[in-house]
Amino acid sequence: MSVASVHDFASGKGHHDENFPVASRLVSARHRAPIMAFYRFARAADDVADHPHAAPEAKLALLAAMRTTLTGQAETNPEAVALRAACAERGLSVAHGLDLLTAFERDCTVKRYDTWEDLIDYCRFSAMPVGRFVLDVHGESRETWAASDALCAALQVINHTQDCAKDFRALDRVYLPLDILAAHGARIEDLGGPAALPALRAAIVEMAERSLALLDQSSGFAKTIRDRRLATEVAVIHGLAKDLTKRLLARDPLSERVHHGKLQALLLAAAAAARHTLARRG
Repeated sequence: MSVASVHDFASGKGHHDENFPVASRLVSARHRAPIMAFYRFARAADDVADHPHAAPEAKLALLAAMRTTLTGQAETNPEAVALRAACAERGLSVAHGLDLLTAFERDCTVKRYDTWEDLIDYCRFSAMPVGRFVLDVHGESRETWAASDALCAALQVINHTQDCAKDFRALDRVYLPLDILAAHGARIEDLGGPAALPALRAAIVEMAERSLALLDQSSGFAKTIRDRRLATEVAVIHGLAKDLTKRLLARDPLSERVHHGKLQALLLAAAAAARHTLARRG
């Protein structure tokens, strides 16, 4: 297909459609603009990489144009121009955006991940730059990066696990590591079934357990953040992720709903925010 710009790939998905808050009202208004610039850049690149019909070569060409625009060598992509400007205004590097593009470029050509370590390496580019960028916008210490990386990797793995059937059916993409599937006797083709067979269900449970381990690594993250509003949002995200992981332990994402409804997410967020506020005061 002939594609003029990334907008030909637009999914129509916005920040309110994500599983976890993006620049919510908890975040100070003065920090929302650069975070939203980063989100719109990421959303445009993600839509390119996830387009179900375009050839990999066409996707890679558009992602390359985003990369050269972000580094200032071209002016072809408005989302990259906006992010570059936001970074310049704050004196921030564009490195986190470039790392994201590396992940989306992989999505165009890599359909399988052999090991858990391979998947975490992918998260190093697809998820961890998001948290690092938000921390940089707030002027937080880079000592917070390790906990942020663990949380962001957990969020990515949770998304991959709950969407495992959809990713396989729509994109022939499997983020469940092949060694974990094999260890439980599951086959890739099982992802196309109406419900998870016992072997696949066991692999999904292991993915959820590994996500919980990452969440445990980041359990004290919110307490280390100086900005109180950002710390509250991180606590909310952590709470939502913990609940989603428990749902994955109990529900089959091939045949049951795992995602939170809006009201349920709101109630969980309010409870997590309250717990964090009380703990911080204590």
